[in-house]
Amino acid sequence: MVDTLHVAEPIALARPRGAHRFEAFSPKLARRVMFYRRASLAQWLLLEADPKVITFCERPGYVLINGDRRLADFWVHYVDREEFVVLSELPCGTDADASRARLAAGAAEVRLVASAELAAARAWTDNWQRILPYLVANRGLVPTTLSPAIMQFVNEPRRLLDVEREFSSSDPVIVRAALFSLLHTGRVSASSLQTQPLSLLTSFAALEATS
Repeated sequence: MVDTLHVAEPIALARPRGAHRFEAFSPKLARRVMFYRRASLAQWLLLEADPKVITFCERPGYVLINGDRRLADFWVHYVDREEFVVLSELPCGTDADASRARLAAGAAEVRLVASAELAAARAWTDNWQRILPYLVANRGLVPTTLSPAIMQFVNEPRRLLDVEREFSSSDPVIVRAALFSLLHTGRVSASSLQTQPLSLLTSFAALEATS
């Protein structure tokens, strides 16, 4: 069993001069997240969309990489392991709260993520930028019977258009929220979203046996 670090909250950073500010709500964390770099936003989307990620924290603290002190961009907790993610094109952090304890580099693996890796996942992250608002805006509004019914319907691959037609008696926004929630939790897959924009022709399929 992995000893969890239980990183409680992100280190507060002063907004870099001229930097954009990206704010969003994380369904996985049930709180707001904020970033000053588009690369950090893209990496957050990858973590948010990965059902293998149990929880994470942005700007958790410092790690040592080849003797250099770096502010980790994310701490990530999976079912069986933990890691620190450092966006390799980012400079060493110098304006963070120095009173926070330095994270032990040996406590978890440090994974460097290059800009090319984020660029390769652009279609996926763009799709999740469209999907997440459905989850956030409709939290608590999806009827308990709807998700199991959708799971049963997509036991064979179904297009989004077919799902909406099958459940036309429900608000299509709620239907999408239910379907996307199943995708978010890894119970449904949609492999085409890795390379193609979300559309009514996007196919979804259950990953679990339904009864």
